[in-house]
Amino acid sequence: MTSVQKLALVLLAMLVSFGAAWQVQEWRMGEKLAEQLAEQGAAHQKALDAITDEAWRQQKAEQDKRLALEQRVATADQQHTKELSDAQRNQAMLRDRLATADVRLSVLLAEDSASSGNVPTTPGAAGVVHATRRAQLDPAHAQRIIAITDDGDNAVISLRACQAYVRAIAH
Repeated sequence: MTSVQKLALVLLAMLVSFGAAWQVQEWRMGEKLAEQLAEQGAAHQKALDAITDEAWRQQKAEQDKRLALEQRVATADQQHTKELSDAQRNQAMLRDRLATADVRLSVLLAEDSASSGNVPTTPGAAGVVHATRRAQLDPAHAQRIIAITDDGDNAVISLRACQAYVRAIAH
């Protein structure tokens, strides 16, 4: 063998060793890289699971809050509906009593300067009454007054219902 052949044989042996070492290193790095990727994937999945669990917990808490609010609003609505129906029933009874003359509305009369005292000059037969003088209203006028106060009562009850709803929402 000549020196060129020996040199070529040594170079060939070096190339084969280099190629084999390269291949072994690539396999080792591939396995190491695969392990790292698997570890990163597992860590990523663990983080995603934690985020998902937290999101579910927050959603459940918000649902519980909403359900509690809906229950409070429903209870308040029932209470205000009952108040409104009671007020309407009382107003209807008062209108009926006014119509049948069971009840008469009256107004205070202005006192004249001649009789400024509350004590009448002559006592009545039924007893002594020390009260201001009153005049009874016409039933039609009384019905109109009751209708106006009915509207006012309904407005006050509705306002209280709205305020309770806003308070419930604000909390």
